[in-house]
Amino acid sequence: MNPYILTILLFAMGFGTTITFASSHWLLAWMGLEINTLAILPLMCQSHHPRAVEATIKYFLTQATAAAMLLFASITNAWITGQWNLEFMSYSFPTTLVTLALALKIGLAPLHAWMPEVIQGLDLTTGLILSTWQKLAPFCLLLQINPSNTSLLLILGLTSTLVGGWGGLNQNQLRKILAYSSIAHLGWMVLVLQFFPSLTFLTLLLYFVMTFSLFISFKVNSSTTINSLSMSWSKAPITSSMVPFILLSLGGLPPLSGFMPKWLILQELTKQSLAPLATLAALSALLSLYFYLRISYAMTLTMTPNILLNTLPWRISSNQHTLPLAITTSLTICLLPLTPAVIALLTL
Repeated sequence: MNPYILTILLFAMGFGTTITFASSHWLLAWMGLEINTLAILPLMCQSHHPRAVEATIKYFLTQATAAAMLLFASITNAWITGQWNLEFMSYSFPTTLVTLALALKIGLAPLHAWMPEVIQGLDLTTGLILSTWQKLAPFCLLLQINPSNTSLLLILGLTSTLVGGWGGLNQNQLRKILAYSSIAHLGWMVLVLQFFPSLTFLTLLLYFVMTFSLFISFKVNSSTTINSLSMSWSKAPITSSMVPFILLSLGGLPPLSGFMPKWLILQELTKQSLAPLATLAALSALLSLYFYLRISYAMTLTMTPNILLNTLPWRISSNQHTLPLAITTSLTICLLPLTPAVIALLTL
């Protein structure tokens, strides 16, 4: 893609997200979401591959449906209350409709069916943008409206953690596994959104760091399936030795950084007298942990069949920039000792 066009599209994505961040009016927030969606569409179909075009069309139809629901809910709320501000969401019907529209935009279960198929049709870089940056604006709106229907958020969150765990169990495609991992993590964030919004924001930031590390690691290895990971040790041995730590951090095992948000979320749910819900969420994390361990096993403990006509590739230098990967991997592994400081900041 022409670098000038790429710069314009990336600027438009940032501009749309910034508009949504800064807006207190529903029409401006909706406009920011639409600019954000339209800016990423050319990036998604730049390869002109039929799978990429199919994924782009699915994404466009899904986001257009969610945007129409959001606009209808905001008009209904303005008709009832006479206000267009985001803070005046006091009636259950428009608030529920807005929550469902934003859940469809970010891919919460049971409104998640588009997400694995869309990410599977994209390259790893665009899939990374879709899994991280595109979640910011809808999550900002969810944090601002602070939905009063606690049951709806808890149902969406628990369903997402369970679907994200079950859906990734039998997958062989890494991009689909990453999509189901994203759904599960979004469920963890939504579970505690009503009770501790700053903890949701912390979980979102740590999820961005861990997902960035994993996507870039797979991009360095040029891997899109679990079977292809068996060749990664000969391509990039240091990266291959660090990826299991990233995966276990995503799974929430101590003493890695991913344990911190899950620990704090379970603690907060228990404080809110939701111990059964916390138990189900913790059990659903075991489902996700299984396919993370499956990827780790394929990457570090297996080797591809080696015959004379199909030798392993030698350790050639990669053209990928590895400094961002090194920084995010360090954050993914080493942040747990800072938990007391993080708790102090969250309770300010």
